[in-house]
Amino acid sequence: MTSKKLVNSVVDCADDALAGLVACNPHLQLLQGHRVALRSDLDSLKGRVALLSGGGSGHEPAHAGFIGKGMLTGVVAGAVFASPAVGSILAAIRAVAQAGTAGTLLIVKNYTGDRLNFGLAREQAQAEGIPVEMVVIGDDSAFTVLKKTGRRGLCGTVLIHKVAGALAEAGMGLEEITKRVSVVAKAMGTLGVSLSSCSVPGSKPTFELAEDEVELGLGIHGEAGVRRIKMAPADEIVTLILNHMTDTSSASHVSVPPGSSVVLMVNNLGGLSFLELGIIADAAVRALEGRGVKVARALVGTFMSALEMPGVSLTLLLVDEPLLKLIDAETNAAAWPNVAKISVTGRKRSRAAPIEPQEAPDSTGAKGVASKQMELVLERVCTTLLGLEEHLNALDRAAGDGDCGTTHSRAAKAIQGWLKECPPPASPAQLLSKLSVLLLEKMGGSSGALYGLFLTAAAQPLKTKTDLPAWSAAMDAGLEAMQKYGKAAPGDRTMLDSLWAAGQELQAWKSPGADLLPVLTKAVKSAEAAAEATKNMEAGAGRASYISSAKLDQPDPGAVAAAAILRAILEVLQNRAA
Repeated sequence: MTSKKLVNSVVDCADDALAGLVACNPHLQLLQGHRVALRSDLDSLKGRVALLSGGGSGHEPAHAGFIGKGMLTGVVAGAVFASPAVGSILAAIRAVAQAGTAGTLLIVKNYTGDRLNFGLAREQAQAEGIPVEMVVIGDDSAFTVLKKTGRRGLCGTVLIHKVAGALAEAGMGLEEITKRVSVVAKAMGTLGVSLSSCSVPGSKPTFELAEDEVELGLGIHGEAGVRRIKMAPADEIVTLILNHMTDTSSASHVSVPPGSSVVLMVNNLGGLSFLELGIIADAAVRALEGRGVKVARALVGTFMSALEMPGVSLTLLLVDEPLLKLIDAETNAAAWPNVAKISVTGRKRSRAAPIEPQEAPDSTGAKGVASKQMELVLERVCTTLLGLEEHLNALDRAAGDGDCGTTHSRAAKAIQGWLKECPPPASPAQLLSKLSVLLLEKMGGSSGALYGLFLTAAAQPLKTKTDLPAWSAAMDAGLEAMQKYGKAAPGDRTMLDSLWAAGQELQAWKSPGADLLPVLTKAVKSAEAAAEATKNMEAGAGRASYISSAKLDQPDPGAVAAAAILRAILEVLQNRAA
């Protein structure tokens, strides 16, 4: 089967994509009758060198995304992964020549079709008396042995667009620009990896990978790479890429000795998540700096893709100050990032966290006994939650993402780890505050935030008093905070239902002569009944509110967990009282 694509038709997809870019960018115009995009202010370029590039579609934002002041004058697009037509290339050359430009430089990636078609158009234009030069960019560092065809043109071509554009904007002549960018092109290399192939509209993927395989050294047309490697952590993959592309025994290597300065491009090949891209970027900067290489600029994003390929390429360009100024020169090209003109290497990337306020001394008295009781309660709660992990996950799979048990288990393990390090404070206020911080940091998810809110608010009434009315007030404060920020109310089929039912029973603690265990026993039974009743409720808040009520025939896992926590507390207190 062919992969699904959101297109109008396979035949017209390249035209439609270019038309969409032009429709949304007032700086661009289409050349009628051709798949060519040009700067809309073309007539203002009289006396300056024009820069034309292009190639197959499917590499967006390359190439049309780099049209603009300070970069390309125009691009000629082919069908997906296909070289553009000679007639369209020649039409683009004629169009910029008629605008009075001082010659045209063709920036071409090193692929046979592009070399032939752009080369033929250049010969025809020169025969018409139009001054045209051509540079062929080959920055691929994949091959250890080079054949006649040489290195493929990859994402480094975008850096040549930028350098050439800055030179043209400064008024440099055609011959000099050609010489300068030819030298720059030899000082860079690119290497990519992919987790799977891409697929041309209307076709199947071009290669397949096993679950534990990664393709190394692939091109930008869905073709396979030079070898397959085992899946590994991002740090290891990045190290492998850098080792391969800088290996001096390889004919296509880029020389990056210690002490050198580079521009780093971390290029999304189309389908990699931004999360992964950030991880790769961090690994690349750390690895280069570990080799004594200065990262002068880091460009991270999608520059030259291969449709939806889930992969990344790294480009290294050796730079000095004059070349860096060209990289930093202003451009309004839509796809060029707003890069800070500050070196990545040599600056502080973090600052010290604020010092946490000092806790007040524990003034509750009987610290040893109270602390031991707190420890027993927490241990029973942790054991209970760990035992419920699979049950809570099963309940959550019907209404959420199936991780409620895992989340509570993570909280239990964090508390157990904390208890091993030190006994809990005897002060209830300090205990709840400590637990709130721990759950916010370690539990995660909405549950961690809700428990953190509950415990933070509940700690406040217990700072001055710890009698039963104070504990009832603590419950009220915690419930109020959960409702304020979580937006749930009783009856919305959430963990609040169990806690609310318990809180209503704990109001009895505010009456004179109230007894701890009888009231707490009723509160736990009410919480358990409320948790069971959630299976008949329609979800009004939380993730379950997006699920059809017909599919919700089990109790809410958060409510079940909250009731189980209260039951664990009661059991310890009953055992201590026996």
